[in-house]
Amino acid sequence: MKKRIVIKLSGRVFAMDNVKLLKDWAEFLVKISKVCQPIIVAGGGNIARHYINHARSSGADESTLDELGIEISRLNAKLLIYALKNKAYSHPPTTLQEVRHAVDDGLIVVTGGLHPGQSTNGTAALIAEKVKAEQFLNATDVDGVYDMDPNKFKKAKKFKRIELKNLKNMLVHEDSIAGGYDLMDIVALKIIERSKIKTRILKASPKIIEKAIKGSNLGTEIIIPTK
Repeated sequence: MKKRIVIKLSGRVFAMDNVKLLKDWAEFLVKISKVCQPIIVAGGGNIARHYINHARSSGADESTLDELGIEISRLNAKLLIYALKNKAYSHPPTTLQEVRHAVDDGLIVVTGGLHPGQSTNGTAALIAEKVKAEQFLNATDVDGVYDMDPNKFKKAKKFKRIELKNLKNMLVHEDSIAGGYDLMDIVALKIIERSKIKTRILKASPKIIEKAIKGSNLGTEIIIPTK
């Protein structure tokens, strides 16, 4: 059986102004599926944030906004499924159990969010746990974890490796409103910790993901306590 790799894919990959980017990802996933089975969790990205902000201004509650974000992430997942053609499971699974069954088909599986109150990072970690994935690659808009926001501070230093508890401390100060998640969140870290899931945060680029799957030390590795 091929090793299973869960990849959380940044919502930016599904941007409306760059159709070629999604096609490039589809080509890459087909290529890499010869050596492993990719399970992709699509983020909602700016499209989800647009819908969420719109609905929030109309007074929608947070759980409703979460559901809206999940709908958008599933639409993004469908776009990738169409680009993958017959190499992908035919539709985005909507429950963990369905993900597990879909993975048994041996095809590339693409899903969006599953549960309100949970980011797609948390969902990806749960899926990695459920399907006993060899590793979880969180492909984001930045190339790893920094000591401060690299988009705002030029002095920001990147961690090659970061202990899970240190990352957790950094994240405690982040907010958890719908559409506000990015790098990782506390739910995802708890799952990674309890199941000792090999996890790496890295740039959403096919070349970088391919090197990481093949064992290169790219992005930021999360160090999990062994006790």
